[in-house]
Amino acid sequence: MIAISACLLGFKCRYDGKSKKNSALIKLLESEKILPICPEQLGGLPTPRAPSNLVEGDGFDVLDGNAKVINSFGDDNTEAFIKGAYAALDMIREQKIKRCFLKDKSPSCGRGEKYLTGVTAALLIRKGYIVEEFS
Repeated sequence: MIAISACLLGFKCRYDGKSKKNSALIKLLESEKILPICPEQLGGLPTPRAPSNLVEGDGFDVLDGNAKVINSFGDDNTEAFIKGAYAALDMIREQKIKRCFLKDKSPSCGRGEKYLTGVTAALLIRKGYIVEEFS
C-alpha cells in the first residue's frame, strides 16, 4: 500500500478547492492499494482556505518549534499543520505503509528539492519513510 496526497488523485482538497490530479501517477499505481491523505484537512483546516507558507524555516524547523506556518491573512496555522502531519502519520503506520507520494511545492507535503520541505514530509522523513514528490 502507498500513501498519496489526495489532491494528486483528483480529490478537491487543495487550499483553492481544486485538485492537482496526476493521471500518469494514477495509471502507474492502478494495481496498487492506495491511501489518500490530505494533512491540511486532517489538521482541521477547511477547503477552500487561505494559502499558507512556511515562515522562518522549513517543515523540520516547524516540528522543532523554530518556524511557523502562516496563511495569507497572517493567521498562524502551525498547530493545524502539525496536527495534520501526525494524523497522516498515524494512518500510514496503521496501514503499515512504507512509501509516500506527496504533492510538491506544498507547505505540508513538499519534499524539498527546489522548495522547502513541508511539515508532513519532514515528519515522515524523520520517521524513516520513503517520501517522493510529484506535481
